[in-house]
Amino acid sequence: MNARTGATGTMNSRFDERYLVVAGACLTQFMVIGVLFAYGLFFKELEAEFGWSRTLLSGCLSVAFLVMGVLAVVGGRLSDQFGPGRVLGVTGLLYGVGYLLLAGINEPWQLFVLYGLFVGVGMSTHDVVTLSTVARWFDKRRGMMTGIAKVGTAGGQVLVPPIAAFLIVGFGWRPALAVLGVACAVVLVAAAALMRKPPDTDTSSPGGATQDVSFDAARRTRLFWTLCAIQFLFFPSLVTIPIHIVVHGMDMGMTATRAAILVSVIGGCSVAGRLIVGAFVDRIGGKGALLLCLVPLIASLTGFLLVETVSLLFATAVLYGFAHGGLFTVVAPTIAQYFGTRALGTLFGAIVFFGTLGGALGPVMAGWVFDMAKSYDLAFGMLATLAAVALLLAMSLPSRAKPIHP
Repeated sequence: MNARTGATGTMNSRFDERYLVVAGACLTQFMVIGVLFAYGLFFKELEAEFGWSRTLLSGCLSVAFLVMGVLAVVGGRLSDQFGPGRVLGVTGLLYGVGYLLLAGINEPWQLFVLYGLFVGVGMSTHDVVTLSTVARWFDKRRGMMTGIAKVGTAGGQVLVPPIAAFLIVGFGWRPALAVLGVACAVVLVAAAALMRKPPDTDTSSPGGATQDVSFDAARRTRLFWTLCAIQFLFFPSLVTIPIHIVVHGMDMGMTATRAAILVSVIGGCSVAGRLIVGAFVDRIGGKGALLLCLVPLIASLTGFLLVETVSLLFATAVLYGFAHGGLFTVVAPTIAQYFGTRALGTLFGAIVFFGTLGGALGPVMAGWVFDMAKSYDLAFGMLATLAAVALLLAMSLPSRAKPIHP
């Protein structure tokens, strides 16, 4: 019996191992994204102590995303060749060490080096390696299992920012970073130990993929580059909003603790997005699932531009959270649908690279816009425009995979 038979597999050790892999992926997502999105809580502290601008504070995040994008392809290839556990163990340890060392910074260059390099390396594998591994283990419920793994991200968004806010208020920003760094290192190394390669090489792909395509063959197709462009266009919103929405709420008069709840609301609502889109991508395919995510994303970004009250800001965060969660879930199953899983890690890494180029620009652009205009309105409008272009490109995608010849 194939150990990866979706809903009909028998209960055996290999069947159980699939869910340990999902658990490891979920834990990895929880820590990496939870701590990443807690970073916005430190803006006011660093502004007060050092007088650093939001352009500078966002710039280190942009460097981290550039590093993430470059190394995502490398991480995907290493995972394809050597397995996910070793790769995630090393990058997870570096991620935690990076936050621990940030507790001692006093100069801007230290912020850029530590956050840009250590955190960037840690982020480079959290999606590419975990989600490509889950996709290989599950054939019939690939989208649903990807959604469940990404629920870890939502859990991190819900729980970690309030914990970080409590640590900052109770002990100061430096001890808070040190505690988060140690916690990251411990949890991420433990999560990596749960990650395994599938026991066979059967990479059949439901949902329309007719063959398993090599990376070289895939990158010669218009479809591949369209997916890269879509990722580049929507990814800035997924990074910029969770980082800047906290300090935007504080600018509107919210306390740090209440503003942290904004990220928790986004994380909680993204659970619905991940599970619903994960289930639908198995049924309606990647194109339909992308459209299901991009429409509410555009609506929510427009809402952030227009709302002027705290209650409406929370309401808009609910809509954004659904889109946010869905878009983080849909990419890996969509790649598998169109190209199979033969080179899924490498293909995912390459497409994520283009997303991180956009992700690197988004936060620093928003910080610069605020420093110039003392408002995020222009930034929200730019993000909505990029997402609208992504929607047009998604509409041009084929509904089903077509044969791709080397």
